[in-house]
Amino acid sequence: MINLPNIIFGTSALGNLYTTIEEHIKHQIVASCINNSKDIPVFDSAGKYGAGLALEVLGRSFKALGVKQDQILISNKLGWYRVPLEGNEPTFEKGVWKDLKYDAIQKISYEGILACFYQGNDLLQGYTPQMVSVHDPDEFLKAAASIKEEEQRFKKILQAYQALAELKAQGQVKYIGVGAKNWRIIEKISQFVKLDWVMIANSLTLHSHPKQLINFINTLTEKGISVVNSAVFNGGFLIGSDYYNYAYVDKESAEGKELHVWREEFFKQCGEQGISPAAACVHFGLQFKGVKSIALNTSKPEHVERNLSLTKEKIGVEFWKRLNEKGLIKIDVSAPF
Repeated sequence: MINLPNIIFGTSALGNLYTTIEEHIKHQIVASCINNSKDIPVFDSAGKYGAGLALEVLGRSFKALGVKQDQILISNKLGWYRVPLEGNEPTFEKGVWKDLKYDAIQKISYEGILACFYQGNDLLQGYTPQMVSVHDPDEFLKAAASIKEEEQRFKKILQAYQALAELKAQGQVKYIGVGAKNWRIIEKISQFVKLDWVMIANSLTLHSHPKQLINFINTLTEKGISVVNSAVFNGGFLIGSDYYNYAYVDKESAEGKELHVWREEFFKQCGEQGISPAAACVHFGLQFKGVKSIALNTSKPEHVERNLSLTKEKIGVEFWKRLNEKGLIKIDVSAPF
């Protein structure tokens, strides 16, 4: 298994997720991540984050700080390729990314994934990722107009992994993985590809934790595959954001009302027990035996140290039992998750 710390650093904020952040603040975020890490810091990024902006900022920050390649571990999720911006905003995830100068398109194929890899290295300004993966294969398959096209697209995904396997054989990367929101796609890919790690986003959280997914993670662990749990706040909603899984929550909709009712009760229980909602989400996400790390993202440098300390907050089993009784979680807390 890959030796990863409990907390790895997400970088979507560096790509102006939800809000624009000044460059010097972004440099401070990166510096704080490095300065507060006891082990080699791990940064997770992607060509999708700000259409490559996050990768650019990461590279510039490393250079400004005099960071050497062997002092950091970079994960670059591949599959989104920077292209010129033709409208007022990017065509992917509209309304989420702010003040971008470029757009990004999905390129998943043998040639496409290599193009993303080398473009990513250019954006990182000479720094190279040790961990690579195919990003959003679930979105790539979902865009198919027919079953036949979906089958053709899945073949392209496997061809992309062939390219990554060649990069690994050449010593250009060390670890191959997959990053997706729909864990079922990860399950399917794992049947065809030898993976070193997987990143499951928005799927294993305090609000959403299907038993089938937990069983799948146990299977991955038995195979020696490291699991990174990402977006444990469901895109920020579980700790107060207006976005759930990167989509704006309309309070007036039936789904929106249900989410807000759940969150209000969750906040109430946290308040009564003196536990921060963020710590509850992080602890819950790490309780599963197969989960190696949690990926956390922040837009404020002063929050980095706080994020790293979340795992140290004490949470007893009685808290989980309370959440279970209130119907907030659906898991047996009498045994380890």
